[in-house]
Amino acid sequence: MTGVNVKSEIGPLKKVILHRPGNELLNLTPDTLERLLFDDIPFLEIAQQEHDAFAQALRDNGVEVVYLEDLMAETIRDNAALRSQFIEQWIEEANVHTDKWHKILHEYLDSEYADAKALVEKTMTGITLDELDIDRTNSLVDLVSSPTEMVCDPMPNLYFTRDPFAMVGNGVTIHRMYSVTRNRETIYGQYIFDNHPDFKGTPQYYSRKEAFHIEGGDVLNINDHVLAIGISQRTEPDAIDTLAQSIFHDERSSIDTILAFDIPNSRAFMHLDTVFTQIDHDKFTIHPGILGPLTVFELTKGAEGKVKVNRLDSDLESILTKYVGQPVQLLQCGAGDRIAAEREQWNDGSNTLCIEPGKICVYQRNNVTNDFLYKNGLELVVIPSCELSRGRGGPRCMSMPAWREDL
Repeated sequence: MTGVNVKSEIGPLKKVILHRPGNELLNLTPDTLERLLFDDIPFLEIAQQEHDAFAQALRDNGVEVVYLEDLMAETIRDNAALRSQFIEQWIEEANVHTDKWHKILHEYLDSEYADAKALVEKTMTGITLDELDIDRTNSLVDLVSSPTEMVCDPMPNLYFTRDPFAMVGNGVTIHRMYSVTRNRETIYGQYIFDNHPDFKGTPQYYSRKEAFHIEGGDVLNINDHVLAIGISQRTEPDAIDTLAQSIFHDERSSIDTILAFDIPNSRAFMHLDTVFTQIDHDKFTIHPGILGPLTVFELTKGAEGKVKVNRLDSDLESILTKYVGQPVQLLQCGAGDRIAAEREQWNDGSNTLCIEPGKICVYQRNNVTNDFLYKNGLELVVIPSCELSRGRGGPRCMSMPAWREDL
């Protein structure tokens, strides 16, 4: 199965890209949590067990699971020049700019990590000063630095594969992310979609070199004609406008409407998929805080390469009913209980991954929301989540569908 095909949020899932949490989580410390966008430090061993259970649950439901680290390793394994280029780019984007340190790090990675997958995983893990065999006696900066100081930061958010890039129909958007910490994650997507035999040639609708931020948690495929994108803490309206021009003027794309949802700028509403996710033809899980008046902008193709924008002041149910094409049912996180909703929204009770219409993957810990979903006719694939949830992302955040059957 080559290329990508994702024209809905609910079409039967056939192929998904994951990243198994790795040693990058071991390089989280209390002092670096805020900078690395974590609220707590997950216990790696249990997080890996939970993630393995997630991957197996998907396989048990007929989904091909591929790993980001494997795809990247396959991309550079037999291409020495591409491998060297990747190492140099990774070092530069790790904010290392001196010739001395470029040489030290390149030699270290190239010699110590000859195996392609080991190299890729090391770039995800990060590098500390004491790993490097260097003479520190003649450098002031080296002498005053702790041996455990990170020369190159880890990428602990990588197990949320939803954000660095997003599948849009038969194309992909490769993102410029909100924080410097996460923007390096998009390197892997760029190399894979430029060079991997299974993905090379996929239309690219957005570039990581663009000026404006956008993240995959804000991108939802409503159907083959309608794309929803959140104007959020991490996605700028300028990025949506840029993306719209690219999509509308590519004859290979069937998308003719983009809905830009203006959602509150806060941690609880980080991405559009923390506000709502589609779980069946006519059902959505939602954060209760999004109910009420809502501003949405409808973007369509205009004349002479321009984008036409129409403001819609309505409510979520009315907007979704119009563009889904049938009346919809909005199922609230926490079953309408305010305290349960706030608690379970913190643990991504509204962030579900649809495996097929009416069958969704959810976190075990959100029992109030899960019971409510059961009562409303949903089939739940429940996965353990005590440690994975510490990263503040649910099953949708942890997955990037590469192929869904068309509805």
